[in-house]
Amino acid sequence: MEHEASHSLPYLKEALIFLVSAGVVVPILQRFGLNSILGYLVAGVVVGPFGVITLADNAFGFPIEMMTISDPEGVAKIAELGVVFLLFVIGIELSGPRLWAMRRLVFGLGLAQVVVTAAALAGAGILAGLSTEASIAIGASLALSSTAIVVQLLVGAGRLASASGQVMFSILLMQDIAVVPVILVIESLEPTAADGSLWQSLVMSTLLAAGIIATILFAGRRVIGPLFRFVGARQDRDMFTAAALLVIIGTAAATSMVGLSMALGAFLAGLVFADTEFSHQLEAEIAPFKGLLLGLFFLAVGMTIDPRVLIQQPLTLAAVVGGVIAIKALSIIILCLITRQSLAVALESGLMLAQIGEFSLVGLSLAAATGVVPPDVARVLVVAAGVTMALTGALATPIQRLSRWVTLHTHAPAPAMSLTSAEMEGHVIIAGYGRIGQSIGELLEQRHVPFIALDLNAHTVARSRAHGQPVYFGDMRRPDVLHNSRAHLARAIVLTMDNPAANAAVIRTLRVHNVSTPVVARARDRANARELYGLGANEVVLEAFEASLQMGEETLVTLGFPRDAAHVIIGEQRENGRRALTDAVGSVRHHS
Repeated sequence: MEHEASHSLPYLKEALIFLVSAGVVVPILQRFGLNSILGYLVAGVVVGPFGVITLADNAFGFPIEMMTISDPEGVAKIAELGVVFLLFVIGIELSGPRLWAMRRLVFGLGLAQVVVTAAALAGAGILAGLSTEASIAIGASLALSSTAIVVQLLVGAGRLASASGQVMFSILLMQDIAVVPVILVIESLEPTAADGSLWQSLVMSTLLAAGIIATILFAGRRVIGPLFRFVGARQDRDMFTAAALLVIIGTAAATSMVGLSMALGAFLAGLVFADTEFSHQLEAEIAPFKGLLLGLFFLAVGMTIDPRVLIQQPLTLAAVVGGVIAIKALSIIILCLITRQSLAVALESGLMLAQIGEFSLVGLSLAAATGVVPPDVARVLVVAAGVTMALTGALATPIQRLSRWVTLHTHAPAPAMSLTSAEMEGHVIIAGYGRIGQSIGELLEQRHVPFIALDLNAHTVARSRAHGQPVYFGDMRRPDVLHNSRAHLARAIVLTMDNPAANAAVIRTLRVHNVSTPVVARARDRANARELYGLGANEVVLEAFEASLQMGEETLVTLGFPRDAAHVIIGEQRENGRRALTDAVGSVRHHS
């Protein structure tokens, strides 16, 4: 057995259980009306240490232990990367100027929420008969909400750019920053902690954190930009993905080493890339990692829920869940109203952020390990955290409906601010920014038509962006890049790439994903043009044909034909050529 174990991959069984949950169990639960977050939480309860493993080890002759995850703590550490990638994607959609515009929400409302909520929860703990130290530790821990669940729900519902989405994200960002002070406060409450060490530790950690944040933001563009231009010039997708993972995990590790959350480091890395030419392609490359690891994160949260607490202490658990939700929701609602947010925004923000978050579990574990909080109390609070997260996932849609109803009946003005570029529509997308693409871009710019261009040549992209042109590094054959560039909302897509196969692949991707935006494509010859028409291109221009027509016109003028007459002759030839192509394509479609 030991010989066999030495040749097995670490966490192989856990990976198989997770993939079964993600590919089979969660889709089945979704058929019964559960969203993916709730599905992963339920699956986590089942396969966790408090789920089916509590049954007989060999019920019905089947080894139950083969269906359970034996090392939930190890899985949870890997699952934290899901939150890391989520925050990176959010950062890449949020530019520096937009974040600066939110500074009052982050450092005003966000900071007030952490302090007021922690104080209110600590007061409730004292009234419940807990010691002052335990109450402070619990209040500081439970003041933090779940970044992963709330942001994922907002992104899924398309509400991250809404007024309430901005408020919630600002509060969550401040909570991520507050993780270090919360941990330091809990450590200072330990009976063996040295007097006066708290303030010294807070000051030192604050200065160190400020230094690492400034370094990432200041040096990021100067180091990472040239690196990705070098990598992009190789046009190797695997190398590009590896470089992206290096930057994300590297910045997350840097912030983790100074005590800040890894998610905050990834968010800062996203900010560095927000306004660069690589933002669309990076978001597309990271999306698969983010989705899977977030699922693993929610599965890990579900494994912390002990159903036996529901049976043994139902009233205590209900009181804790109800009390925490009421205190957090009421505190946030009042603070939102004080900061002149609308009633609809205040209600949605308060109810969506009322759960106990993933970083709360870190604080509670530390408090229990140091003896500040009694183990039986920490056990109930951990289960309460899982229950409140599950309730948030289940009630997200009704909460959003309540917000819309209040908005409708209070005649609140529509939000004007936006976190992302979701408002981009009616633009033109140019795929390929070589000679032809640049000419089309200049034409559109002169006529004030909004456009963005995508190209895989890093040097072309860098040179164009240096001149203030909206050019990004990205592959239009990727469905995620199409989504990020809002292809379904564009007025037209122009394919100018000199690779016939690439233009055809883009049209196939557009049609497979039901993007009906008109397409104008460049073709190398008549056969290529017929292929592009057959795939669904609206207009196809033959590069050699057009060049021959222009040369033909100049030849006629040189031979003595009047310019107007030569222009009419060439126009007729151009129309005849286009008609012949469309007739040929129509015949092919009819026979097929």
